[in-house]
Amino acid sequence: MIDSYPQLDVIAVGAHPDDVEIACGGTLAMLVKQGYRVGIIDLTDGEPTPLSPGPDVRLQEARLAAETLGVAERVTLELPNRRLFDSFEARVALAKEFRKYRPRLVIGFGEKTPLASPDHWQAMQITDAAIFYSRLTKWDAEFDGLPVHAISAQLYYTLAFGSLGLPPGAGHIVVDISETLETKLAAVRRYQTQFPPAKEYIFDRIRGFAYYQGSTAGYQAGELLVSPKTLGTSDLMATLNL
Repeated sequence: MIDSYPQLDVIAVGAHPDDVEIACGGTLAMLVKQGYRVGIIDLTDGEPTPLSPGPDVRLQEARLAAETLGVAERVTLELPNRRLFDSFEARVALAKEFRKYRPRLVIGFGEKTPLASPDHWQAMQITDAAIFYSRLTKWDAEFDGLPVHAISAQLYYTLAFGSLGLPPGAGHIVVDISETLETKLAAVRRYQTQFPPAKEYIFDRIRGFAYYQGSTAGYQAGELLVSPKTLGTSDLMATLNL
C-alpha cells in the first residue's frame, strides 16, 4: 500500500488553503527549483469564508496555487474550519499522511496569530504531535497498518506580519527567495475568493515583509523559518557561503 504514495522530501502544513503560500511559498518554490519533491497538507478546506461560493471553488484555487509553486502533492484533510482543535483524531489523521509520504522535513505553524484565526495555533499543536506519532511503534491499529516513519527535521513558519520581534525558537534562518518571490505572489493570487481587488494591499504587505526579512540576511527577499532546536554545522565555511 505504501508504494502507491510518492516519497516527498518536504511537507508544509497549514490550517487552511493559502496559509502555506503566504508564509513560506517562496521557500517551497525554491526547493522545487532545487530538485526536491515538495508537498502541502491543509488540515481544513478553509470554508466557509465570506466571498467564496463553497469548498469546490476554494479547493480549485488551492490546486492552481500548488501548480504555480510546482509542488508534487497537495492533500486536504476533512477537519472542520473554524472548529479546528488539537485532538487525538486530528493528530492521527495528519500522522497517517506523514507515514504515507515519508518526508524528511516538515514545516508548519510556529506561534499564535492574535486577531486572526485560532485554527493556526491548533494547527501547530496538531503538527507537533503528528510528527511524534508518525514514528511510534506498536500502534499499527491506529494507523491502518502504515509503517512508522521518523521525520528528521522540523521548522516553523510565521504569519506574524504585525510583529517586529523574532518568533520564539532555538534557531532562526532566512531562506533566500529572491528568485521565487514573484512565484509566491502568483500562487497567493490564485485565491481570488480570499484576496479580491479590495484586498490588493495584502500583496504589498507580503512583498514588504519578504524584503524586510531578506534584507536582514543580505538577500533581496527572504522568508524567516524557526527551528525548535539549536542549529549547528560541521562545515562552517559552507554554511556561511564562503
